[in-house]
Amino acid sequence: MIEKLEEIKARFEEVGQLMVQPDVMSDMANFTKLSKEYKDLEKIVAVYKEYANLLANIASAKEVLHNEKDPEFKEMAKMEIDELTPRLEPLEEQLKQMLIPKDPTDSKNAILEIRAGAGGDEASIFAGDLLRMYQKFAEKQGWSLAITDFVDGSAGGFNKIVANVTGTDVYGTLKYESGVHRVQRVPATETQGRVHTSAASVVVLPEMDDVEIDLDMNDIRRDEFCSSGPGGQSVNTTYSAIRLTHLPTGVVVQCQDQKSKLKNYDKALKELKSRLYAMELERHNSEVGAERKSMIGSGDRSDKIRTYNYPQGRVTDHRIGKSVHNLPAVMDGDIIDFIDELRIAENAEKMKEGTAE
Repeated sequence: MIEKLEEIKARFEEVGQLMVQPDVMSDMANFTKLSKEYKDLEKIVAVYKEYANLLANIASAKEVLHNEKDPEFKEMAKMEIDELTPRLEPLEEQLKQMLIPKDPTDSKNAILEIRAGAGGDEASIFAGDLLRMYQKFAEKQGWSLAITDFVDGSAGGFNKIVANVTGTDVYGTLKYESGVHRVQRVPATETQGRVHTSAASVVVLPEMDDVEIDLDMNDIRRDEFCSSGPGGQSVNTTYSAIRLTHLPTGVVVQCQDQKSKLKNYDKALKELKSRLYAMELERHNSEVGAERKSMIGSGDRSDKIRTYNYPQGRVTDHRIGKSVHNLPAVMDGDIIDFIDELRIAENAEKMKEGTAE
């Protein structure tokens, strides 16, 4: 591990020198790429420096303990070793996790899709609640969330809603939200006060600009229609909304959040590429024998990653067995603790499988 960390430190110093070169500074694309690499490496180097300094201090204290004759100095050295040694393991674990290769798509923006599952009108209302939760979460992260397509629920909420989320490391953070979310509560339409169980599916895709996919524009049918806003309000009466159908696969996407036909087309094309990329990834994983569940799941009540229990004020993530009793705060976007623990669990699994050397 030390050898790899030394290589990273050397690369960090090299990038720092490259960034001040005039030819690099005049090339904005290259400078931006190097700046991102510098920031990523800087985090690892900072922890490594702390770790190396700790090792050096422990080694120095051990040398005093073994060579010093003065009992008082020996006692001071022993106390320092006892104080510093427990700090080693947490730093080692942190460095091991930081050395796990990052998914290159983690830094991308994301396409968020929420669909009502089992539960009728209550599922649609819950889908709307999840949208609000992600809107609040995006605000806390300093991201931007823009709705691009939707189908209203008959009693409120949405049967389907699609949004673009833009910002820093959006996909790498939101990808843990993919799966079926289950809600247990008394619906507003329930006269007997009985608790009902409903579900909504969440899919998070990395937004792809230039993806290596054989996308023949002749295979895409383009339709234009009038757009309207969430909740039924009219956005405009011109044919600015765009629907794209990929004829070979039957994948359909549409975008209607912009008044500009060109902007809606651009967003729809990005979403289409992202969905085709996800299909290619699923096919590849299947071919190499990876047992990977669909991100959507069946939409059934039993196929769940997280449960929101309103009567008990409890939220449970079933993948990591974590429960909290602060449901109102979670529905206000406080989901980062779940995501952080899911990221840690995933990295631990990768280390166990030998992904990180």
